[in-house]
Amino acid sequence: MTEAVYYILLSLKTPNHGYGIIQNTLEITKGRLELGAGTLYGAVNTLLERNWIRLYSEDKHSRKKKQYLITEQGNAALEEEIKRLEELLENGRNIMCTETGREEKHEKI
Repeated sequence: MTEAVYYILLSLKTPNHGYGIIQNTLEITKGRLELGAGTLYGAVNTLLERNWIRLYSEDKHSRKKKQYLITEQGNAALEEEIKRLEELLENGRNIMCTETGREEKHEKI
């Protein structure tokens, strides 16, 4: 899962629209990750095809007013990604602590 998809899914735990997803991602990452429109809407289309998100509401008069929401499948994928990231972090910390001689296994690196 790409970082962009990860933050899009997190942003859709509650109904949200494209601009809201961009703003939420900026807030969560403290400005580090700024999603471009092409990245966002390309990912949204892929996530809709995978059934990881669904259309929540739509203003028929404006294509900008679509809101999306994560699905059960999307939640499951997000949970698996969080487990994968936790494993990466755990492995990295264990190796770094061994190499640096740190006593405490999870001392911040």
